[in-house]
Amino acid sequence: MTGTPLTLAEVERLARTAHAGQTDKAGRPYAEHLAAVADGVRARGGDADQIAAAWLHDSVEDDALSEEWLTAAALTPRTKAIVRAVTKRTGEEQEAYAHRILATPGALLVKQADLAHNADPRRLAVLDEPTRKRLTEKYARMHALLGLEQGS
Repeated sequence: MTGTPLTLAEVERLARTAHAGQTDKAGRPYAEHLAAVADGVRARGGDADQIAAAWLHDSVEDDALSEEWLTAAALTPRTKAIVRAVTKRTGEEQEAYAHRILATPGALLVKQADLAHNADPRRLAVLDEPTRKRLTEKYARMHALLGLEQGS
């Protein structure tokens, strides 16, 4: 990175633009999830690097932005490391994913906020039963692998 890192407002605008037109499993604008995760990180005492990573946490995984973009972006090395840590890789086992999150300073708080929003009963309630059951089990397993209490 050269120069001054992007401000949080610039990161938010960039993330909203990158995910424009995308929706979550319930058909809601994807930016609502990004905002909820960023707010969750802030509410849990996260710092600017973690809040920036929250806005970008799904950008590479969802192909909204490329790994090459992330490498060259005007972000702190810590923000980039957190984004990479919470980016699930194709075919990756949940244990390896959880290990990377736990090994990366600052990443657990971002993933905790992400899981909290993903597992919100109000969000899950609008999904069909098989999807709701699958996701509830997936999120419970990730909570356990990360040593987090359910609903945290």
